[in-house]
Amino acid sequence: MSMATAAPHPWAPYRAFPGPLRERWGDGMDAARLRSALAGGIRRLGIPDADDRAFWAAADPATVATVAEAAEAERGTAWPQPLLSHFARFWRDGDRNAYEDRVRHRQQRLARATIMAAVRDDIGWLDEVADGVALVCEQAGWSWAAHDDTYRVHGHVVPTDATPYLDLGAGELAAELAWIDHVLGARLEARAPGLREVLRENVHRRVIVPFLTRRDWHWLGLDGDVHNWNPWIHGNVLAAALLLLEGEEQAEVVARCLDGIDRYVATLPDDGATDEGFAYWWNGACRALEALDLIRRATGGELDAGGVPSLCATVGFPHRMHLGGDRYLNVADGPGRASGHEPWHVPFAWAARVGDDDARRHAAAQRDPSRPVADAQGGLARMLHALADPDWVAARPAAPPLVARSWLPSIQVFLARERAGRTAGLALAVKGGHNGEHHNHLDLGSYVVVLDGEPLVVDAGKVRYTAQTFSERRYEIRAMQSQWHSTPAPFGLGQGVGARFRAEVVELGDAAIALELARAYPLEDGDSWVRSARLDRAGGGVEVADEWRLDDSRRAGAPVAVHQLLRDGAELQQSGAAGLAAVRVPRPGGGAIVLEWDAPEASVRLERWELDDPELQAAWGAELVRASVTVPASTAGLTTRIRRGA
Repeated sequence: MSMATAAPHPWAPYRAFPGPLRERWGDGMDAARLRSALAGGIRRLGIPDADDRAFWAAADPATVATVAEAAEAERGTAWPQPLLSHFARFWRDGDRNAYEDRVRHRQQRLARATIMAAVRDDIGWLDEVADGVALVCEQAGWSWAAHDDTYRVHGHVVPTDATPYLDLGAGELAAELAWIDHVLGARLEARAPGLREVLRENVHRRVIVPFLTRRDWHWLGLDGDVHNWNPWIHGNVLAAALLLLEGEEQAEVVARCLDGIDRYVATLPDDGATDEGFAYWWNGACRALEALDLIRRATGGELDAGGVPSLCATVGFPHRMHLGGDRYLNVADGPGRASGHEPWHVPFAWAARVGDDDARRHAAAQRDPSRPVADAQGGLARMLHALADPDWVAARPAAPPLVARSWLPSIQVFLARERAGRTAGLALAVKGGHNGEHHNHLDLGSYVVVLDGEPLVVDAGKVRYTAQTFSERRYEIRAMQSQWHSTPAPFGLGQGVGARFRAEVVELGDAAIALELARAYPLEDGDSWVRSARLDRAGGGVEVADEWRLDDSRRAGAPVAVHQLLRDGAELQQSGAAGLAAVRVPRPGGGAIVLEWDAPEASVRLERWELDDPELQAAWGAELVRASVTVPASTAGLTTRIRRGA
């Protein structure tokens, strides 16, 4: 079956972007050339359909067993049903999860049913898939309420069918249906004649036509602001085009997808970092890697992005943010603990292609042969690619590299640990950059201290998203304020919002960094606040020295403060003969660190933050503690010393 019909509307024109991919591939990215390069490409994608009984009969047993357990339990129960009242809540009370969670859970159930139908070759599972596909096609809108423009344009809380909005949610559904069609299409057509046509018509009307006829999507990055939506949506549209379209229309969609991804690749810095952080790397740079691998396969290697320097570098970004275990440096909207659903097979394969041994070893460290190679939380496409990668299926755990030092100048993120290859001991991470970054928190100069792989001076990280999260009231959320990061507060001030509020690197060493932070705050032009942070590898301690020169003539003698955000259980105690205040922070599982200050006039206050956000609770437990150290502005300096405690 094919949707290779004439587009119902004229295609919106676009101008090719001169990015790294265009420089590498030239007119090979143009629709005219792609039409011949993609001929027969579906057979080269490497994902067996259900007719390949040898493959599905031998599919990874741990994955099949886990999928089967969940799928059998939900089979025969009511499908998750996103309702209009759930969709409307985004505008009524700010809740976006009542709708998104139901959509996501339905997609996961459909992914599991698809795997079962392919493995078991059973008409009962085909019926389960058919029911799920039909429900998706009956869904009023495919976009998430938080993204849809129906309210802004029409004042409606009902998706506008005449002008479907193409966002992350719509792209995800289009790609899932396309992969279902690829794996089970012939069987579904035999079992439920007409369903395949309905599936394809819905993808075409809700995703392909809007993609070809509108150029006002913010995620295209035409204004230069390119973020993770770009490769995420383009990658899903690319998959749908390769699997469901043919001829001129397929070539046109693929050409536009590659052009869009080229805009994203052009923003990747030489060090491969992303200002959106570790958690969003998987739905940004990793999505680009997946899409580019897909086009490499579809064109038989004619379009291969493996030599683009920034892509080679970004493969190593996850391991360079590793603190230990499931803990990664969680700047921006990143949770304090990895989800456990990351598609590690992607950097594993790319690391082999680009020769990054550390990145491949780190990815292999996440592979447990007794556990699934991927799961439904990551989506059907990622499950299929992981199952079809024999190297990933056969991979055995390796020790993570745990590099001794990581410095990413593009985002001014610094990380150092006592010993390479070991979580034992202390590690220090420091964040610079600017406050106009994507998914930004007001965190310039903040630092994290890790003991034996567990963060004890922490970054709270991501909260559950609501309508407030990406509104003008974003920085009313405590987790995003500088006062609730381990940052200074000159005269009690918080940091400013926007790219002009920034840090400047003034010194950089093997285990130390110094940042000028005055421009992160609304201070006078001549003011200065330098924060120096150093890991003492020989002595096993961390020292954070703040030195300032401030004009307090208009501040009426207001003091300055230095905040530290600490793990649950932090307690105030006295330290040393001078009776200076100190704070002990216990490590879950044993051990502790002690924070001490060198100023007799310092006032130390602990404030407990009872966590009621489910994502913060999952990362940190019941509470976090803020230690605020206040001194007169005339003190001109304060040093925080952190050592291992009993």
